[in-house]
Amino acid sequence: MNKNQIGTNAGIVWKLLSDNAHWEYDKLKHASGLSDRDLNAAIGWLAREDKIDFDIDEQHDRLFLHVNVYIG
Repeated sequence: MNKNQIGTNAGIVWKLLSDNAHWEYDKLKHASGLSDRDLNAAIGWLAREDKIDFDIDEQHDRLFLHVNVYIG
């Protein structure tokens, strides 16, 4: 695994999350076709860039896009 591949995988996850749904980890893993290791690295990349948020409750952990809106 290298930084370029992690960035590519982050793009795959970003595209899936762009439907504005809250994705459960297992569904995101299945839809992306990424291994746990690759998916976790991609999630970390997006989280570090403040591009995703997490919706955590007692039963599910969900991921969704963090959208910054700037009106200037």
